Amino acid sequence: MIYEILVALTCILAIITVLPLWRHDAWWVRAFDFPRLQFLILALFILVADTVALGFPEQSSWVLAAVAFTCFCYHAVWILPYTRLFPVEVKQTRNQQRTGSRIKIMTANVLTPNRNYQGLLDLVIKHQPDVLVTLETDHWWQEKLSIIEKEYQHTMKCPLDNKYGMHVYSKLPLEDTAIQFLVEPDVPSMHALVILDSYIKIRIHFLHPAPPSPTENLASSERDAELLVVAKSVSDEDCPIIVTGDLNDVAWSATTRLFRKTSGLLDPRIGRGMFNTFHADYWLARWPLDHLFHSEHFTLVSLKRLPYFGSDHFPMLVELEYDTTHGADQEGLQADEDDLEWAESKMEEHEVEESDVHEPGK
Repeated sequence: MIYEILVALTCILAIITVLPLWRHDAWWVRAFDFPRLQFLILALFILVADTVALGFPEQSSWVLAAVAFTCFCYHAVWILPYTRLFPVEVKQTRNQQRTGSRIKIMTANVLTPNRNYQGLLDLVIKHQPDVLVTLETDHWWQEKLSIIEKEYQHTMKCPLDNKYGMHVYSKLPLEDTAIQFLVEPDVPSMHALVILDSYIKIRIHFLHPAPPSPTENLASSERDAELLVVAKSVSDEDCPIIVTGDLNDVAWSATTRLFRKTSGLLDPRIGRGMFNTFHADYWLARWPLDHLFHSEHFTLVSLKRLPYFGSDHFPMLVELEYDTTHGADQEGLQADEDDLEWAESKMEEHEVEESDVHEPGK
């Protein structure tokens, strides 16, 4: 009986490991990109169970163990960069004191029905971000957050009742702002120049594409197209760039890797941790959905997942320092011809192109 159970579990593990290799964008395929850590733990469990329960008297037992071990190694390759066992991609700042070349950004998906606005305000008061980005904010949330506008005088507002509202509150001046609906008519993105105290201008894109799911988009193509058209728009720029938001994709998916390759941007989580932000209520089913990527102009001051305030997401707080000398030799993933063709095909599917994205400062 134990043998049959292990055979069934191993077959399931093999299927859910191989299925995401298929580039099909149906939600039920892309959903298997998310729980790689959970699959890694399942593979380890099966491998240990094979060793303890079977003792490898039969060749078939060795086959089961080999399949489980292969799956374990495969998922580990995806997960390893988001652990402290991997070299960091973004250097730590070399300056101990805060300078006018730093920017601290808090990203918070509030969950529209959540009413604990005071919990979010308390986090803003405590951590004092330069820029606060809120997602899923409707008119009710806009009214409740208006109290911070005395300090955060520069704003971008797009309240919506469809869980895709977005707001930006900034202590730092904003220039050349734009709110766009790049792929879907009810899913906004925001684009702006943020001016640091040192007068450095940073091009920032705030995103929250819809996820692939049976209740929203049945395929990932809309999400992928939005991410990749922004990636393409920043790929040949020399100015400092930040892309942040709830991207509704995990850090280790093929699509996020394609975004990193296409854009050339860096991920400060590499070599530091996963920083799982969703789902805040279920610790067994958490993965990193809230992201910040940046150009090589920056080094990392701090990277934190903030406490629960009633949403299904934890907020993220990232502080960067503009330091082109120290960051000059930082490199991320490199795109090959196949990557670029794949990105183009995803954009063509929804008839969006690089020129559709607002490019602040140009």
